[in-house]
Amino acid sequence: MWIFGFTGSHRFYYGKPVSGTIWFFTLGLLGIGWLVDLFLIPGMDREADSRFASGRYDYNVAWILLTFLGIFGVHRMVIGKWISGLIYLLTGGLFLIGVLYDFWTLNEQVSERNRIYP
Repeated sequence: MWIFGFTGSHRFYYGKPVSGTIWFFTLGLLGIGWLVDLFLIPGMDREADSRFASGRYDYNVAWILLTFLGIFGVHRMVIGKWISGLIYLLTGGLFLIGVLYDFWTLNEQVSERNRIYP
C-alpha cells in the first residue's frame, strides 16, 4: 500500500483516516510525509494489529476489493453485508459517498464482523 502512499491509502489501511485524507489532498504532504511513512509503517502495523480483531474475514481482501471495486459493493458482500453490498451495486457505491465512508471505517467494520463471527 505504501507505493500508493501519496494517496494516503496506507494510512487508511492502518486505521488513520484523518491523516489518510490529508495525505490524499496534499499528495502525501508533497511527497515528504510519504517518504517519512516508509520508516513509520512498522509501528503503524503493530498498532493496527493490537487494535483490530483478526478472524474469519481478511482485512487485505476487503481493502483490495474496496480500492478497486468499491462502487460495486463487493467488499461489503465479502464481509457478509449483502444488503448494503447490493445497494452499493445499484447506486454506484451509494453515489460514492458510501465508498468514502468505507475508506474511513472499513477496519472497524471487518473487526466487528470478526468479533461476531470468529
